[in-house]
Amino acid sequence: MHPTKNDLPERTRTGVVDLLAPHVASAIDLMLQAKHAHWNVKGPNFIALHELFDKVAATAQKHADGLAERIAQLGGRPSGLVKQVAAHSKLPSMREDLVLGRDHVEAVASALAAFGAGVRRDIDKATELGDADTADLLTEVSRETDENLWFVEAHNQAEA
Repeated sequence: MHPTKNDLPERTRTGVVDLLAPHVASAIDLMLQAKHAHWNVKGPNFIALHELFDKVAATAQKHADGLAERIAQLGGRPSGLVKQVAAHSKLPSMREDLVLGRDHVEAVASALAAFGAGVRRDIDKATELGDADTADLLTEVSRETDENLWFVEAHNQAEA
């Protein structure tokens, strides 16, 4: 931990840094999975999904940045290196051979759901550690992730 004048006790800061690190990895993984879908989706809903997946990627990048910056604010050292992301992401892997819109929707929805569930589980843990600011940050991430999950899932929920 780097020295800081942040008034949270070092034990709290260390606990929060450890809590947030896997979420940074998962947010970067989510961003990359959404970009993969953005680049590779095909079908009649191409443009809508292409643009939606880009929005999901941008939001995930924003979340990765916010979570990593919180780690740095507390004296931690955030990592976004590919090896660290691969080792610590909690998201399901995306198949590389997906083409159809509905398949990409399902894969991105699964990644969003896993990311949101993980973040939501740790809101109370951040509060228990004594860091209301991190709990608030995680709540914002959860809320925006749920909104993107709704947007993505809606594509496979329409009646045929």
